[in-house]
Amino acid sequence: MLQTDKQICIPPELPELLKQFTKAAIRTQPQDLIQWAADYFGAMSRGEIPPVRERSERVPLSNWAELTPELLKILHSRVAGRLIIHADELAQMWKVLNLPTDLFNSVMNVGRFTEEIEWLKFLALACSSLGVTIAKTLKIVCEVLSSDHDGGPPRIPFSTFQFLYTYIAEVDGEISASHVSRMLNYIEQEV
Repeated sequence: MLQTDKQICIPPELPELLKQFTKAAIRTQPQDLIQWAADYFGAMSRGEIPPVRERSERVPLSNWAELTPELLKILHSRVAGRLIIHADELAQMWKVLNLPTDLFNSVMNVGRFTEEIEWLKFLALACSSLGVTIAKTLKIVCEVLSSDHDGGPPRIPFSTFQFLYTYIAEVDGEISASHVSRMLNYIEQEV
């Protein structure tokens, strides 16, 4: 090993940074620690939220977590208000949360998504894997998108609800456009 007379200065914030990194790695338990570490420090250097599991999430006993509204809410917060997200970036976020790859691929296929994904459409289809009916799916989507914390029903803008309901009904293929229109008119009058 080459020795030099130069002393190495360790920044005073390094121990705290490494402590936070270690805690995040323990909470997240990534399958590929090296890739996750690169993603973690890359996000930190760009001033973004690093790919870390929240404290409230339970670490799954199996290799893959089951999709839940809570995990979709975390995924939504990481998309950070963007309308379009690149497929590779979303796949990496999905992987960091240890969500099933086959479910991701299924949503991609059903939505016929390619390189650029309309986030709300992807989210709606991911929610549909949790909901048995369109009504249940829409309820889950509203819970994920809502920022209401007052204990009341989750609320989102009507235009967003209209977009999501129309899209889910289109993908479903068994609900007529006239039925969708009547339902949306009824809901808009009630609101």
